[in-house]
Amino acid sequence: MKLEIGATISHDKILSEIGKAKGVEVLSDFRLAPGPILDVRSPIEFEKGHIPGALKFSLFTDDERAKIGTFYKTKGKEAAVELGFDLVGPRLGEMVRQANEFAPGKSVRIICARGGLRSKSVAWLLETAGFEVLTLTGGYKSYRLWVRETVSIARRIKLLSGLTGTGKTDILRALRNKGEQVLDLEQLANHRGSSFGGLGMPAQPTTQYFENLIAKELSAFDRDREVWIEAESGRIGRCWVPEELFGQMKSASVIEITRPMGERLGILTEMYGESNVTELIEATKRITKHLGGERTRTAVDLISKNQIRKACRVILEYYDRSYGVSRERRLATPFELNVGGMSAADAAAHLIRNTPA
Repeated sequence: MKLEIGATISHDKILSEIGKAKGVEVLSDFRLAPGPILDVRSPIEFEKGHIPGALKFSLFTDDERAKIGTFYKTKGKEAAVELGFDLVGPRLGEMVRQANEFAPGKSVRIICARGGLRSKSVAWLLETAGFEVLTLTGGYKSYRLWVRETVSIARRIKLLSGLTGTGKTDILRALRNKGEQVLDLEQLANHRGSSFGGLGMPAQPTTQYFENLIAKELSAFDRDREVWIEAESGRIGRCWVPEELFGQMKSASVIEITRPMGERLGILTEMYGESNVTELIEATKRITKHLGGERTRTAVDLISKNQIRKACRVILEYYDRSYGVSRERRLATPFELNVGGMSAADAAAHLIRNTPA
């Protein structure tokens, strides 16, 4: 069927053609196929969570989707489908032009919520415009089932623990540079996991998208090799670690690194020394309940005078005490390793050589 942009096309004729798009039921085939993934769900659905790397290619706006849903409930499927065609009809030409920009190679993968009418409609449109199109049976719902399965797979986890300021994040990155499998949860969450964790960081993803990012990372790992993860609570900023993974982390072997206080203060001063003073003060005030009123006032006064190192020393009284409590609750006894005086690269090499298998 030849599509003439701007021409009047009967709903029945379009419906007779929709459904013939090439599709796959196996997610791995879809993920490895050529061309960008075009997510045709509404903007609000996309923002809640999507396949990492997918492009927003919404068939309907949020308001249009809501209106169609109301039509479906009150007037039936046929009326809702006709409304959908009426709404999207004027935009067909623009959608083809946008697809050409996204996929100059003329190969695309299309996904919607459940692999239904939205993805099939866009697939028909783009196939008519000369694209090679692949859709996913079950749509985003089937992808999310894969995410849950992926984060549930048992893995050999090594948990990197230690007091605030011991440089765990830098050591994890050095481990990755040395070829180790590293799942950097704080990097994926755009948060360092404390009241100060969001300072200087990009906006956090939703928990659903955070889970998708974790699954993408884990799917590329060798299941027979160890995975290094920093010890975290169940929530990193606003992102929740998947329960299936967090359960494994709680029972994993723990390597606790230590450094002298002076080195820890140096690391923290470098990390937060260039932070916005107002934001740093607000982050300090958020832990007043735990830090205590007097220590909070002292820390805030030091920050306002740009005496960040001294302020960090005051604040560490709370974080060290909190770490001690969480340490006592762990199921596994940590293997302690002193990395004092070492760079992140040297500490990573020391960990690889000296931690138990």
